[in-house]
Amino acid sequence: MQLKHGYYHLIAILTVAIWGLTFISTKILIKHGLTPQEIFFYRFLIAYLGIWLISPKRLFASNLKDELWLLAGGIFGGSLYFFTENTALGITQASNVAFIICTAPLLTVLLSLLFYKGEKASKGLIAGSLLALVGVGMMVFNGSVILKISPLGDLLTLLAALSWAFYSLVIRRMTGRYSTVFITRKIFFYGVLTILPAFLLHPLRPDLEVLLLPSVLFNLLFLAVLASLVCYVLWNLVLKELGTVKSSNYIYLNPLVTMVASAAILHERITPVALMGAACILCGVYLAERK
Repeated sequence: MQLKHGYYHLIAILTVAIWGLTFISTKILIKHGLTPQEIFFYRFLIAYLGIWLISPKRLFASNLKDELWLLAGGIFGGSLYFFTENTALGITQASNVAFIICTAPLLTVLLSLLFYKGEKASKGLIAGSLLALVGVGMMVFNGSVILKISPLGDLLTLLAALSWAFYSLVIRRMTGRYSTVFITRKIFFYGVLTILPAFLLHPLRPDLEVLLLPSVLFNLLFLAVLASLVCYVLWNLVLKELGTVKSSNYIYLNPLVTMVASAAILHERITPVALMGAACILCGVYLAERK
């Protein structure tokens, strides 16, 4: 049993490491000329088709209200989140995006304080929020002043983190009413559906010559099959065996993997200011979420 339990820790580390590499894959696809909405569309469409293999065959939620909540989940956790994140990756460093996205759990807690009367702000939450805010400020300063990169990318990443926070509240409402596989499939579907208006401004024109390039095809399949479908199943196993608290601690490895990979693969510059900002964000989020 101890050996089996240890395997789940290894699975958790592997899953989080793969998620940390998704920022790199997206950046590579952007460099090959794919737009943020195209990357998201291909990724979620492939994932949506694949999830039918393990999803219950029911098509709709029990009532219209729940269906609308799932639509909101597809927007906040799908089209809006990935469009802003992918756009940010085309402007700023992958490591910046990975660390600023880490504020999403903190923003979720803050939104819970606004929408749920039973939630209360602790001293740790306030201190952690301020520390994480300082960290975000340092990351923005590092990009705009030291590296001479437009701060728009960092601001879009904050918007993506806020979008994910709203998505988390939607999932909180739906959990227990429907299976996680069914909820995820609906998120994939409404994500694909709600990104379609973006193609009115920039029509989708698949370039098979580009899409079939080994590096492009590999990274698209990596994002859709491995990072979305396989890791989703693995993470559910980890949550079941290790519990939410132990599992969540591994999430902090995500941006660290991105930072190392971005320096090694994309040759991004990691400055002392960026390292201090990253440390402030990670410590702040940990302090705010600690019970």
